[in-house]
Amino acid sequence: MRNFQQEFEARVAYIRGKLREAHADGIVFGNSGGKDSALVGILCKAACDNTVGVLMPCASKQNYGRDTDDGNALAAQFGIETRTVDLTAVRERELQALEGVCTLNDMALTNIAPRLRMTTLYAIAAAENRLVAGTGNRSETYMGYFTKWGDGACDFNPISDLTAGEVFDFLRFLNAPASIVEKAPSAGLFDGQTDEQEMGVTYKAIDDYLLHGIVNEADKAIIDRYHSRSGHKRRPISTFENP
Repeated sequence: MRNFQQEFEARVAYIRGKLREAHADGIVFGNSGGKDSALVGILCKAACDNTVGVLMPCASKQNYGRDTDDGNALAAQFGIETRTVDLTAVRERELQALEGVCTLNDMALTNIAPRLRMTTLYAIAAAENRLVAGTGNRSETYMGYFTKWGDGACDFNPISDLTAGEVFDFLRFLNAPASIVEKAPSAGLFDGQTDEQEMGVTYKAIDDYLLHGIVNEADKAIIDRYHSRSGHKRRPISTFENP
């Protein structure tokens, strides 16, 4: 049987070690109201009282409603300091600045919000000697379901080895707000968006494939396609080496 208490203590110790190595005074993370950020927030707060979660609504109505409510519920239950930076107007100014420069496709538009959020987190981190905590899980990373230099950027990630299902199990063990545990996983990038609907495959199918090698042919084709096309996101930056 999985010992979540032991895992919790080990992950907290890992975070404390990263803070010592960096001589950092605290942690900042994006409090999206989702499952991954919830677990990261709980772990970081347990490791360092000087942990700040930042709510960063950006255009999507969902960001201002359920996402904000769930983020605040997490912060209230676990005593996490919360700040809000509304990025909607910043996104609009960016879009205006790009008018006449290029025509943005759906992918380019979607990636703007995550990159603005990471800019915000690193600005706070630099101003207050904090580390930026990453919130991506193993399933998302394998699929490449994250924005390069957006939510994929961080100083450390205490949950990168956990699949989406394992994150849910961990949150249940920690008695996280039910509204977070029970809602459909979503990046909140646009209204009505859910991860599984957008990918065309469930996290359970992805997790079964990663953990047990069990998958049907239709799901395997989707998973393999996502993984192969997103390899550049997981590789280090290519640099020239003079022979």
